[in-house]
Amino acid sequence: MPGAPPRSRACRGSGDAPRPGEMSDAPPPLTEAIPVGWRAQLDPRPRLRRLRDSANAIVQIVVAATAAYSFAHYLLGHPAPLIAATVTVSSLGLVRDARPRRVLQTVLGMLVGILVAEVIAMVAGSGWWQLAIALAVTMTVARLLSAHAGFTIAAAIQAIIVIVVPAETPFLRLVDGVVGGIAALAVTALIPRNPHKAERRDAAALFLAVQKTMDTLVQSLRRGDRLRAERGLQRARALQKHVDRWADSLDSGLSIARISPFLRRARGELLRHDRVRQAMDLATRNLRVVARRAVYQTDDRRPRVVVAETLAEIARVMALVEDSLDDIALAPAAREAGRAVASRLDPRMILPDADLGEQNLIVAMRPLVTDLLTATGMTPDEARECLPRL
Repeated sequence: MPGAPPRSRACRGSGDAPRPGEMSDAPPPLTEAIPVGWRAQLDPRPRLRRLRDSANAIVQIVVAATAAYSFAHYLLGHPAPLIAATVTVSSLGLVRDARPRRVLQTVLGMLVGILVAEVIAMVAGSGWWQLAIALAVTMTVARLLSAHAGFTIAAAIQAIIVIVVPAETPFLRLVDGVVGGIAALAVTALIPRNPHKAERRDAAALFLAVQKTMDTLVQSLRRGDRLRAERGLQRARALQKHVDRWADSLDSGLSIARISPFLRRARGELLRHDRVRQAMDLATRNLRVVARRAVYQTDDRRPRVVVAETLAEIARVMALVEDSLDDIALAPAAREAGRAVASRLDPRMILPDADLGEQNLIVAMRPLVTDLLTATGMTPDEARECLPRL
């Protein structure tokens, strides 16, 4: 099997944990320490990271709110275009998901609230009972129009503003809301949030969680440690949340790249990463099968070094797949490494004298390797052809 090239600096720092298959003699701990003392509370690094991650969103909000207010006030002559600014802030937000569809959905929710409240204010005026009616009608209409709770809440907040803050001209604030919505959508395309940053962070979190899971399973098989195998199974079952977060950030990035003239070139890379994500989704599901079989096989507390080393080789392929996210030139190396492992996954050749359960554990690794091969760009049929026939 060819040696794995070094990971890029962006993926692996000098203080990172050993990679799968490069483990030290000391097994991974069964539990992890979580800092909860006063030093952790005063540590400025999480705050600085939070500010750094939100910098682009802050710029978007400031530009959109200022532009919407200025347009409504100076060009349209509205005396106090409060709604124009609040719509931009509420629709963009600081959350990482700023896909145009979500922004538009929030804007429409707020416009529904403004429209309903304007009609009620024009007919009945303002006051406590008008507020109650406006909220009841607005939230009822919003729930009928959309299943998303955020849509209803956005509509309700704008309805409150319309009823509580009176205006001399009817439906003036509806125009302000439209101006704010247009400004929010414009900055989403013209000042886009970095689509790669969030999805690569989520991808790194997934691969790190997979690495820890495979490390734990390898050590459990090497030592015949059922407790450690159960820990590996727990980690394997927790992988789906990382897959889902990566899927969300990729979907958000692709949505922004489709409308932003500055991110058209990023679409191809995001689509390639999404293909890897789909393969990793299947791989994590098959890893859970391997983990369950590892728990069964460690019942007798007997070490299974050959099986452990086979899983460690698969872990090295997994690490190469992660490296190929940043450098597509590494995909062929990951593919060849996967082929080399796949060609040996015949339980009768690896473990000719083993019992049926141990051979079944090798068989369970076969779909996992085919998933990794598809992550390198092979079709599922091509990946399956790399496996020896049983």
